[in-house]
Amino acid sequence: MITRRGMVAGLLAGAAGGALGTGWPVWADGPAASPRPVRRPSPPGTTERLVEQARLGGVTGFVVADAATGRILESRDADVPVPPASVVKAITAIYALDRLGAGYRFATRVMRVGEIGGPVLSGDLVLAGGGDPVLDTDQLGDLVASLALTGIRRVTGRFLAVAGALPQLDRIAADQPDHVGYNPGLSGLNLNFNRVHFEWRRAAGDWVIAMDARAERFVPRVTMARMAVAPREVPLFTLEVRPGVEDWTVASAALGDGGSRWMPVRQPAVYTAEVFRTLCAEQGIVLPQGEVVRALPAGARRIVERVSPPLADVVRDMLRFSTNLTAEAMGLTATGAGTLRGSGAVMTAWAGRRLGIDARFVDHSGLHGASRVTAGAMLTALIAADRAGMPLRGLLRDVGMRDAKGLVIEGHPVKVRAKTGTLNFVSGLAGFILPPAGRALTFAIFSADAARRGALAMDDREDPEGGQEWTGRARALQAQLVGRWAAAFG
Repeated sequence: MITRRGMVAGLLAGAAGGALGTGWPVWADGPAASPRPVRRPSPPGTTERLVEQARLGGVTGFVVADAATGRILESRDADVPVPPASVVKAITAIYALDRLGAGYRFATRVMRVGEIGGPVLSGDLVLAGGGDPVLDTDQLGDLVASLALTGIRRVTGRFLAVAGALPQLDRIAADQPDHVGYNPGLSGLNLNFNRVHFEWRRAAGDWVIAMDARAERFVPRVTMARMAVAPREVPLFTLEVRPGVEDWTVASAALGDGGSRWMPVRQPAVYTAEVFRTLCAEQGIVLPQGEVVRALPAGARRIVERVSPPLADVVRDMLRFSTNLTAEAMGLTATGAGTLRGSGAVMTAWAGRRLGIDARFVDHSGLHGASRVTAGAMLTALIAADRAGMPLRGLLRDVGMRDAKGLVIEGHPVKVRAKTGTLNFVSGLAGFILPPAGRALTFAIFSADAARRGALAMDDREDPEGGQEWTGRARALQAQLVGRWAAAFG
């Protein structure tokens, strides 16, 4: 299975409508009684000292409550809006499950316009995307193998790649560097989380470069994304995008002797169509160059298809690996909006009606720094979803009880099922503290130094000076607070 985080080496290291058919209660336009309890301030002393010792600057807001009753047990600056980072994926999960249902599956179909006579399709072959965010090259290869079993070997017409199931985006967030793999493009046809594998090694005084769409069983070469080594130290990468082609350059001074990393793809439908065509050639199926179109041609009939795992499984992996592409594809599928900001606005309005919170979401992954939520609102959302029977507790990853340095305490009986979130000088954690016996707790913690984040130049945003140390202190603070709450209230 393809890894879900960019692989790096050498000096590049570190760059790295209701509950449809789910059996859950259908939510009306708002809870009959608001789960938002009366705010109670933190007792002076311990938590204030912990925040001061963390030396994070900006604002740190948190709140913890009894999960069953919603009664607030401790809070601090819980009404200050901050960027939620990837913690917003918990809201996206609730939203997608509510609107699409836990059993929803994304479908990728191979279709035809014309008739099959022996090994020849007299007409067009169509690869129709359904917005599947978890399709990888092995699964696409299996789809091609199913097509080969039909006996088709040649197409007299066009090869069409239909990408209109979702909007075409060249990236998720404009405020991120070009080369980071967690900020790819998006369309109705997606592959390998819309990343291409870049590998390099030194040989005979020159560089050997490979760009491929690898998975475990298939490693097809890619030509639409190209890399050239440039004799320079900075910038690390440059990118020029033209229709059907993405030309990268990389600084030779950063390469060392060899390594690899995943690069974002800006034209994912072109990428997917090329890989599909290459895999077809390996099965003896000859296709013309692919043409990307938005709409399915009239009269198209299905030949074979591949469906994703159920949405509940897709959500669980999205929360575990924090894959931005998956969050955006789920959110856009659920809203049907034509733009990412428009889709975020639809989810914002839904969260106000269904969860009773005041927030602002400009995307579904939290990658863009313009979204805003408070710790109090996040707590309210989690309690509302819990009361409605949404299985978020079971889908969130157990991040573990941690010591004062933020390291997991192996074998600890208390489970902490939560979603983390990190941007430059932004860190969040929200979820549930579940002791083996006693009271379950719901909590949200957000820290953000907006001034320090806003002062960063674009070239510094992948790994800013002091960023890792700041994030380490924020996570240590989160561990201290969660430990305190589990001992005092759980």
